[in-house]
Amino acid sequence: MRSKIIVTGGCGYIGSHTAIELIENDFDVVILDDLSNSTEKTISRIHKITGVTPTFVKVDLKDSLATSKVFETHKDAVGVIHFAAHKAVGESVQKPLMYYKNNFYSLLNTLEAQSEHGINNFIFSSSATVYGTPNMLPITENNETQRPFSPYGNTKKIAEEILDDFTKSSDSFSAISLRYFNPIGAHPSGEIGELPNGIPNNLMPYITQTAAGVRDKLMVYGNDYPTKDGTPIRDYIHVVDLAKAHVIAVKRLLKKEQEESLEFFNLGTGVGYSVLDVINSFEDVTNSKLNYEITGRRDGDVPQLYASTDLAKEKLGWSADRELNDMISSSWNWEQNLRSKQN
Repeated sequence: MRSKIIVTGGCGYIGSHTAIELIENDFDVVILDDLSNSTEKTISRIHKITGVTPTFVKVDLKDSLATSKVFETHKDAVGVIHFAAHKAVGESVQKPLMYYKNNFYSLLNTLEAQSEHGINNFIFSSSATVYGTPNMLPITENNETQRPFSPYGNTKKIAEEILDDFTKSSDSFSAISLRYFNPIGAHPSGEIGELPNGIPNNLMPYITQTAAGVRDKLMVYGNDYPTKDGTPIRDYIHVVDLAKAHVIAVKRLLKKEQEESLEFFNLGTGVGYSVLDVINSFEDVTNSKLNYEITGRRDGDVPQLYASTDLAKEKLGWSADRELNDMISSSWNWEQNLRSKQN
Protein backbone atom coordinates (compact mmCIF):
# COMPACT_ATOMS: atom_id res chain seq x y z
CA MET A 1 0.00 0.00 0.00
CA ARG A 2 1.37 3.40 -1.00
CA SER A 3 1.84 5.94 1.77
CA LYS A 4 0.17 9.33 1.34
CA ILE A 5 2.04 12.58 1.90
CA ILE A 6 0.36 16.00 2.07
CA VAL A 7 2.45 18.73 0.44
CA THR A 8 1.36 22.25 1.34
CA GLY A 9 2.41 24.85 -1.21
CA GLY A 10 2.98 21.97 -3.60
CA CYS A 11 2.33 24.01 -6.75
CA GLY A 12 5.26 26.25 -5.89
CA TYR A 13 8.87 25.98 -6.99
CA ILE A 14 10.36 23.62 -4.42
CA GLY A 15 7.05 21.96 -3.59
CA SER A 16 6.41 20.85 -7.16
CA HIS A 17 9.89 19.36 -7.55
CA THR A 18 9.44 17.55 -4.24
CA ALA A 19 6.06 16.20 -5.35
CA ILE A 20 7.76 14.68 -8.40
CA GLU A 21 10.43 13.01 -6.26
CA LEU A 22 7.77 11.66 -3.89
CA ILE A 23 5.75 10.20 -6.76
CA GLU A 24 8.87 8.63 -8.23
CA ASN A 25 9.50 7.04 -4.81
CA ASP A 26 6.02 5.48 -4.80
CA PHE A 27 4.24 7.91 -2.50
CA ASP A 28 0.72 9.18 -3.11
CA VAL A 29 0.79 12.97 -3.09
CA VAL A 30 -1.92 15.43 -2.05
CA ILE A 31 -1.07 19.04 -2.92
CA LEU A 32 -2.64 21.89 -0.97
CA ASP A 33 -2.13 25.38 -2.39
CA ASP A 34 -3.95 28.72 -2.51
CA LEU A 35 -2.25 29.58 -5.85
CA SER A 36 -1.27 33.04 -4.55
CA ASN A 37 2.21 32.68 -6.03
CA SER A 38 1.84 29.62 -8.25
CA THR A 39 -0.36 28.11 -10.93
CA GLU A 40 -2.62 25.07 -11.16
CA LYS A 41 -0.91 24.29 -14.48
CA THR A 42 1.83 22.76 -12.35
CA ILE A 43 -0.40 19.75 -11.71
CA SER A 44 -0.55 18.84 -15.40
CA ARG A 45 3.20 19.42 -15.69
CA ILE A 46 3.81 16.98 -12.83
CA HIS A 47 1.61 14.46 -14.67
CA LYS A 48 3.58 14.97 -17.88
CA ILE A 49 6.84 14.19 -16.05
CA THR A 50 5.66 11.32 -13.85
CA GLY A 51 2.57 9.92 -15.57
CA VAL A 52 0.71 10.49 -12.29
CA THR A 53 -1.72 13.29 -11.44
CA PRO A 54 -1.41 14.23 -7.78
CA THR A 55 -4.57 15.08 -5.88
CA PHE A 56 -4.95 18.86 -5.77
CA VAL A 57 -7.01 20.92 -3.35
CA LYS A 58 -7.15 24.70 -3.58
CA VAL A 59 -7.31 25.87 0.02
CA ASP A 60 -6.29 28.88 2.06
CA LEU A 61 -4.44 27.44 5.04
CA LYS A 62 -5.01 30.68 6.94
CA ASP A 63 -8.63 29.45 7.20
CA SER A 64 -8.63 27.01 10.09
CA LEU A 65 -12.02 25.46 9.29
CA ALA A 66 -11.15 24.87 5.63
CA THR A 67 -7.79 23.41 6.65
CA SER A 68 -9.42 21.04 9.13
CA LYS A 69 -11.89 19.81 6.48
CA VAL A 70 -9.09 19.00 4.04
CA PHE A 71 -7.18 17.05 6.66
CA GLU A 72 -10.35 15.18 7.64
CA THR A 73 -10.63 14.04 4.02
CA HIS A 74 -7.00 12.96 3.92
CA LYS A 75 -6.53 11.70 7.47
CA ASP A 76 -4.97 8.52 6.10
CA ALA A 77 -1.86 10.55 5.22
CA VAL A 78 1.31 9.56 7.07
CA GLY A 79 3.09 12.90 6.93
CA VAL A 80 3.11 16.54 5.86
CA ILE A 81 5.77 18.55 4.05
CA HIS A 82 5.04 22.20 4.70
CA PHE A 83 6.16 24.66 2.02
CA ALA A 84 3.20 27.05 2.13
CA ALA A 85 4.58 30.50 2.96
CA HIS A 86 5.34 33.90 1.51
CA LYS A 87 9.06 33.98 0.82
CA ALA A 88 10.34 37.28 -0.63
CA VAL A 89 12.86 38.98 1.68
CA GLY A 90 12.39 42.49 0.30
CA GLU A 91 8.60 42.29 0.22
CA SER A 92 8.55 41.07 3.82
CA VAL A 93 10.40 44.21 4.90
CA GLN A 94 7.74 46.32 3.18
CA LYS A 95 4.76 44.21 4.32
CA PRO A 96 5.73 42.54 7.61
CA LEU A 97 2.21 41.99 8.94
CA MET A 98 1.18 40.18 5.76
CA TYR A 99 4.15 37.83 6.20
CA TYR A 100 3.55 37.16 9.88
CA LYS A 101 -0.15 36.54 9.31
CA ASN A 102 0.26 34.25 6.31
CA ASN A 103 3.26 32.25 7.46
CA PHE A 104 2.14 31.72 11.05
CA TYR A 105 -1.56 31.10 10.47
CA SER A 106 -0.83 28.56 7.74
CA LEU A 107 1.71 26.78 9.95
CA LEU A 108 -0.44 26.74 13.08
CA ASN A 109 -3.58 25.62 11.26
CA THR A 110 -1.65 22.85 9.50
CA LEU A 111 -0.09 21.59 12.73
CA GLU A 112 -3.42 21.70 14.54
CA ALA A 113 -5.31 19.93 11.76
CA GLN A 114 -2.78 17.19 11.22
CA SER A 115 -2.34 16.46 14.93
CA GLU A 116 -6.13 16.40 15.32
CA HIS A 117 -6.23 13.60 12.73
CA GLY A 118 -3.20 11.68 13.98
CA ILE A 119 -0.75 12.65 11.22
CA ASN A 120 2.38 12.87 13.33
CA ASN A 121 5.26 13.37 10.88
CA PHE A 122 6.19 16.86 9.70
CA ILE A 123 8.89 18.26 7.41
CA PHE A 124 9.37 22.02 7.63
CA SER A 125 10.68 24.17 4.81
CA SER A 126 13.10 26.41 6.69
CA SER A 127 15.91 28.70 5.62
CA ALA A 128 19.52 29.63 6.27
CA THR A 129 18.18 33.07 7.19
CA VAL A 130 17.57 31.69 10.71
CA TYR A 131 21.32 32.10 11.28
CA GLY A 132 21.11 35.88 10.79
CA THR A 133 24.55 37.30 10.12
CA PRO A 134 26.73 34.29 10.98
CA ASN A 135 29.73 34.76 13.22
CA MET A 136 31.53 31.84 11.61
CA LEU A 137 31.62 30.16 8.18
CA PRO A 138 30.79 27.63 6.92
CA ILE A 139 27.55 27.54 8.89
CA THR A 140 26.90 24.37 10.87
CA GLU A 141 23.68 23.40 12.62
CA ASN A 142 25.47 24.31 15.86
CA ASN A 143 25.65 27.94 14.80
CA GLU A 144 23.38 29.91 17.09
CA THR A 145 20.25 31.16 15.39
CA GLN A 146 19.78 34.91 15.51
CA ARG A 147 17.08 37.45 14.85
CA PRO A 148 17.13 37.65 11.03
CA PHE A 149 17.14 41.04 9.32
CA SER A 150 13.91 40.37 7.43
CA PRO A 151 10.40 39.52 8.68
CA TYR A 152 10.46 36.60 6.22
CA GLY A 153 13.54 35.16 7.93
CA ASN A 154 12.03 35.83 11.34
CA THR A 155 8.94 33.79 10.45
CA LYS A 156 11.25 30.82 9.79
CA LYS A 157 13.11 31.29 13.08
CA ILE A 158 9.93 31.64 15.13
CA ALA A 159 8.34 28.71 13.28
CA GLU A 160 11.25 26.51 14.37
CA GLU A 161 10.69 27.67 17.96
CA ILE A 162 7.01 26.77 17.64
CA LEU A 163 7.99 23.32 16.37
CA ASP A 164 10.44 22.91 19.24
CA ASP A 165 7.73 23.65 21.80
CA PHE A 166 5.16 21.50 20.03
CA THR A 167 7.36 18.41 19.60
CA LYS A 168 8.40 18.63 23.26
CA SER A 169 4.74 18.66 24.29
CA SER A 170 3.90 15.51 22.33
CA ASP A 171 4.93 11.89 22.78
CA SER A 172 4.10 11.04 19.17
CA PHE A 173 4.79 14.09 16.97
CA SER A 174 8.14 14.25 15.15
CA ALA A 175 9.53 16.92 12.85
CA ILE A 176 12.56 17.71 10.71
CA SER A 177 13.40 21.28 9.77
CA LEU A 178 15.38 21.56 6.55
CA ARG A 179 17.34 24.79 6.35
CA TYR A 180 17.79 25.68 2.70
CA PHE A 181 20.52 27.84 1.37
CA ASN A 182 19.76 29.20 -2.14
CA PRO A 183 17.75 26.88 -4.41
CA ILE A 184 18.09 27.46 -8.14
CA GLY A 185 17.82 25.29 -11.25
CA ALA A 186 14.89 23.44 -12.75
CA HIS A 187 13.72 19.91 -13.56
CA PRO A 188 15.77 18.39 -16.40
CA SER A 189 12.58 17.93 -18.44
CA GLY A 190 12.22 21.70 -18.70
CA GLU A 191 8.57 21.29 -17.68
CA ILE A 192 8.76 22.93 -14.24
CA GLY A 193 11.00 25.55 -12.69
CA GLU A 194 10.89 28.79 -10.77
CA LEU A 195 8.10 31.06 -11.99
CA PRO A 196 7.46 33.97 -9.59
CA ASN A 197 4.61 36.39 -10.05
CA GLY A 198 5.83 39.86 -11.02
CA ILE A 199 9.44 40.99 -10.74
CA PRO A 200 11.54 38.13 -9.34
CA ASN A 201 13.01 38.50 -5.86
CA ASN A 202 15.49 35.67 -6.41
CA LEU A 203 18.60 35.97 -8.53
CA MET A 204 18.28 33.14 -11.06
CA PRO A 205 14.78 33.87 -12.44
CA TYR A 206 15.77 37.54 -12.62
CA ILE A 207 18.82 36.52 -14.70
CA THR A 208 16.91 34.19 -17.02
CA GLN A 209 14.03 36.62 -17.52
CA THR A 210 16.52 39.36 -18.37
CA ALA A 211 18.32 37.10 -20.84
CA ALA A 212 14.96 36.15 -22.38
CA GLY A 213 13.99 39.79 -22.83
CA VAL A 214 11.17 39.72 -20.28
CA ARG A 215 13.10 42.22 -18.11
CA ASP A 216 15.11 45.12 -19.48
CA LYS A 217 17.99 44.61 -17.10
CA LEU A 218 19.11 42.76 -14.02
CA MET A 219 19.57 44.80 -10.86
CA VAL A 220 22.53 43.78 -8.70
CA TYR A 221 21.81 44.94 -5.16
CA GLY A 222 25.08 46.23 -3.75
CA ASN A 223 28.76 45.86 -4.65
CA ASP A 224 30.19 47.21 -1.39
CA TYR A 225 29.89 44.09 0.75
CA PRO A 226 33.04 42.70 2.43
CA THR A 227 33.44 39.95 -0.20
CA LYS A 228 35.93 39.25 -2.98
CA ASP A 229 34.05 41.35 -5.56
CA GLY A 230 31.73 43.35 -3.30
CA THR A 231 28.59 41.36 -4.14
CA PRO A 232 26.85 39.00 -1.70
CA ILE A 233 28.00 35.38 -1.55
CA ARG A 234 25.49 32.54 -1.34
CA ASP A 235 25.45 28.77 -1.38
CA TYR A 236 23.40 27.82 -4.46
CA ILE A 237 21.83 24.35 -4.55
CA HIS A 238 19.99 22.63 -7.37
CA VAL A 239 16.29 22.32 -6.62
CA VAL A 240 16.25 18.63 -7.63
CA ASP A 241 18.97 17.87 -5.07
CA LEU A 242 16.91 19.78 -2.53
CA ALA A 243 13.74 17.86 -3.42
CA LYS A 244 15.51 14.52 -3.01
CA ALA A 245 16.52 15.51 0.52
CA HIS A 246 12.85 15.91 1.46
CA VAL A 247 12.07 12.34 0.41
CA ILE A 248 15.00 11.06 2.47
CA ALA A 249 13.78 13.10 5.45
CA VAL A 250 10.25 11.69 5.10
CA LYS A 251 11.60 8.16 5.07
CA ARG A 252 13.72 8.91 8.15
CA LEU A 253 10.60 9.94 10.06
CA LEU A 254 8.49 7.02 8.82
CA LYS A 255 11.22 4.56 9.82
CA LYS A 256 11.51 6.33 13.19
CA GLU A 257 15.23 6.84 12.71
CA GLN A 258 15.31 10.37 14.09
CA GLU A 259 17.44 10.90 17.21
CA GLU A 260 15.43 13.86 18.51
CA SER A 261 11.75 14.73 18.17
CA LEU A 262 12.87 17.82 16.21
CA GLU A 263 15.97 17.66 14.02
CA PHE A 264 17.64 20.35 11.91
CA PHE A 265 19.68 19.88 8.74
CA ASN A 266 21.42 22.35 6.45
CA LEU A 267 20.83 21.78 2.74
CA GLY A 268 23.44 23.37 0.53
CA THR A 269 26.60 22.49 -1.37
CA GLY A 270 29.14 24.03 0.99
CA VAL A 271 30.44 26.27 -1.80
CA GLY A 272 29.83 30.02 -1.88
CA TYR A 273 29.40 31.98 -5.12
CA SER A 274 29.03 35.74 -5.44
CA VAL A 275 26.29 37.37 -7.50
CA LEU A 276 28.90 38.31 -10.11
CA ASP A 277 30.19 34.70 -10.14
CA VAL A 278 26.70 33.53 -11.07
CA ILE A 279 26.30 36.24 -13.73
CA ASN A 280 29.67 35.39 -15.28
CA SER A 281 28.90 31.67 -15.23
CA PHE A 282 25.53 32.27 -16.88
CA GLU A 283 27.20 34.26 -19.65
CA ASP A 284 29.76 31.47 -20.16
CA VAL A 285 27.20 28.63 -20.14
CA THR A 286 24.75 30.38 -22.48
CA ASN A 287 27.32 32.26 -24.58
CA SER A 288 25.38 35.49 -24.07
CA LYS A 289 25.79 38.87 -22.40
CA LEU A 290 23.52 40.04 -19.61
CA ASN A 291 22.39 43.62 -19.25
CA TYR A 292 22.83 44.39 -15.55
CA GLU A 293 23.21 47.43 -13.33
CA ILE A 294 24.77 47.79 -9.89
CA THR A 295 22.40 49.53 -7.48
CA GLY A 296 22.14 50.00 -3.73
CA ARG A 297 21.90 47.24 -1.17
CA ARG A 298 18.56 45.55 -0.59
CA ASP A 299 17.05 45.53 2.89
CA GLY A 300 17.46 42.20 4.66
CA ASP A 301 20.48 40.86 2.75
CA VAL A 302 23.61 39.65 4.58
CA PRO A 303 27.13 39.55 3.08
CA GLN A 304 27.85 35.80 3.11
CA LEU A 305 25.96 32.57 3.69
CA TYR A 306 27.29 29.12 2.87
CA ALA A 307 26.76 25.81 4.55
CA SER A 308 28.52 22.98 6.21
CA THR A 309 26.59 19.94 4.99
CA ASP A 310 28.44 17.36 7.09
CA LEU A 311 25.45 16.55 9.31
CA ALA A 312 23.14 15.88 6.35
CA LYS A 313 25.79 13.57 4.87
CA GLU A 314 26.23 11.73 8.16
CA LYS A 315 22.63 11.36 9.29
CA LEU A 316 20.63 11.47 6.03
CA GLY A 317 23.21 10.03 3.67
CA TRP A 318 22.47 13.01 1.44
CA SER A 319 24.69 15.40 -0.46
CA ALA A 320 24.18 17.65 -3.45
CA ASP A 321 25.23 16.13 -6.80
CA ARG A 322 24.76 19.00 -9.23
CA GLU A 323 27.22 21.85 -9.79
CA LEU A 324 26.62 25.52 -10.63
CA ASN A 325 26.74 25.00 -14.41
CA ASP A 326 24.06 22.30 -14.11
CA MET A 327 21.89 24.70 -12.13
CA ILE A 328 22.34 27.46 -14.68
CA SER A 329 21.78 25.33 -17.78
CA SER A 330 18.60 23.76 -16.37
CA SER A 331 17.27 27.18 -15.35
CA TRP A 332 17.88 28.52 -18.85
CA ASN A 333 16.33 25.44 -20.44
CA TRP A 334 13.19 25.96 -18.33
CA GLU A 335 13.00 29.67 -19.20
CA GLN A 336 13.36 29.00 -22.93
CA ASN A 337 10.82 26.19 -22.85
CA LEU A 338 8.37 28.40 -20.97
CA ARG A 339 8.71 31.31 -23.41
CA SER A 340 8.41 29.03 -26.47
CA LYS A 341 5.04 27.81 -25.19
CA GLN A 342 3.81 31.37 -24.69
CA ASN A 343 4.73 32.47 -28.22
